[in-house]
Amino acid sequence: PGGHARARHLAPRAGERMKTALVLGAGVWPGGEPSPALRRRALHAAELLLAGKVARAVLCGGVGRHPPSEARVMARLITEAGVSEGLLVLEEASTDTIGNIGNALALCPDLAEVVIVTDAYHVRRARLVARHLGLRASASCPEDPLRGRRGRARLREALALVKVALWMAKGRRPG
Repeated sequence: PGGHARARHLAPRAGERMKTALVLGAGVWPGGEPSPALRRRALHAAELLLAGKVARAVLCGGVGRHPPSEARVMARLITEAGVSEGLLVLEEASTDTIGNIGNALALCPDLAEVVIVTDAYHVRRARLVARHLGLRASASCPEDPLRGRRGRARLREALALVKVALWMAKGRRPG
């Protein structure tokens, strides 16, 4: 109370690389307001940064129906939570999961081990893409008050998994 907590930037032990949070985008609503999914993901990433569980966060997502970019909205929420702007990398060009992860890797070629921050229904597909691109990927999901009651999201994920499987079968890289 009364002030923001400060992010700790932990020094890795000898031979250890710190993990990077890879925060996947979600919708921005009119007026630049975050959708509930975008807010959940951003605030969860802020918690990971403030607790020292990750060294930095790559915020993914371009401009969808409404500006600004998903990454920029997440950056605002995360810095408002007390995280230093210097711990954030914005990937503002992508519009899907393949682009999120591929563009993040292009921006940060030192990525090796990532913690994907997204909703639980999205984790399987995101980890498939990350692993296909050579990343060691785990996931950390925010609490979702509607978890288990997202039939539309599960249907969308099933269709998107087909898209990812076809992309992987063709051996494609993003872009």
